[in-house]
Amino acid sequence: MSDTLSAVRQPIESAHGLPNAHYIDAATHAEENRAVLLNEWSGLAVAADVPEPGDAVPITFLGMPLLLIRDKSGAVRVFQNTCRHRGMILVETPRKIEGAIRCPYHSWCYATDGKLVSTPHVGGPGQNKAEGIDRALLGLIEIRSHVWMDVVWINVSGTAPAFEEVHAELLARWAEFDKPLYHGGDDSRFQLDVNCNWKLAVENYCESYHLPWVHPGLNSYSRLEDHYHIEAPGAFSGQGTLVYRQVTNEDGHPFADFEGLSDKWDTGAEYVAVYPNVLLGVHRDHTFAIVLVPQGPERTVENIHLYYAEPKSDSGLRQRNTQLWKTVFEEDVFVVEGMQRGRHAPLFDGGRFSPAMDGPTHLFHDWVAGRMQIWRAQQAQAAE
Repeated sequence: MSDTLSAVRQPIESAHGLPNAHYIDAATHAEENRAVLLNEWSGLAVAADVPEPGDAVPITFLGMPLLLIRDKSGAVRVFQNTCRHRGMILVETPRKIEGAIRCPYHSWCYATDGKLVSTPHVGGPGQNKAEGIDRALLGLIEIRSHVWMDVVWINVSGTAPAFEEVHAELLARWAEFDKPLYHGGDDSRFQLDVNCNWKLAVENYCESYHLPWVHPGLNSYSRLEDHYHIEAPGAFSGQGTLVYRQVTNEDGHPFADFEGLSDKWDTGAEYVAVYPNVLLGVHRDHTFAIVLVPQGPERTVENIHLYYAEPKSDSGLRQRNTQLWKTVFEEDVFVVEGMQRGRHAPLFDGGRFSPAMDGPTHLFHDWVAGRMQIWRAQQAQAAE
């Protein structure tokens, strides 16, 4: 396996793609989850999922029960959705926490900031305190998190460098979009359930090579030759276009632009895969975020959200824009599902890369392979 990963990390002219096991093998998938998704800053959800203080949404991520919540002060937090007493799930369905988070088993209660505030009868009937039960030490276990571009990023291992350090280059590149982003609401979110490994969605998004054949409508005005590569080894990669055409309503009016943007964005747009599992797009008048949630080696749920410069944008125009992007993203489904089926060909060697067209995708393969090599070396050292 180490030899095949070394083949992935060669210069693009001679490199092979990741081996089949990284797409179809349950054991390799589990190992990759630990080495990549749990060790890095992975996307979990969006802050718009919990718009008001007290809003709470249970989420299962790689089998882990998590709780996304906006606490009473307005901060977005992520906790293990597990009572510190006997491990009971605390919140089963999305809801508003009016008072405290109450465990339905023995009624231990937690504040929305995770503090344990009540342990009824823990010392016997009528005795709400007990020796050895220190509430200050038994709050909900918080998962390290960070919000940027409204995406809630988590680092479960707690070992990654600060988000701002890991993604300093992208934060600087898109500094002009560091301003309020307003989620369009229910008509600006949708979900795609795709029968493929999550990495194939990343790989496809990274490149524009497939535009003429998979997206003929998009390619009719934003052509292959209008695109350029975006490459930041070890962090993100993707593509940009010099020709972005705004969607308009029946009267020919587009969405309002974000304020203070440079001339670059008058006709341009950029689309990057932020390693490992978040796909972002920015335009003069809207942005979007796609959070890829693995459901096993061969299934992925894509959660798509669109954002605007104003909190009350034209609803009809929002619906038109959502449908436009839904059409584009649905056009990719047969491709990623076809590649997934192709990964069951036992003699497939991971494939090759076009030196001219596949640079962003090759960078992603190289990054995953590198993280896997580091993880395996650490595991081997720990076992000695």
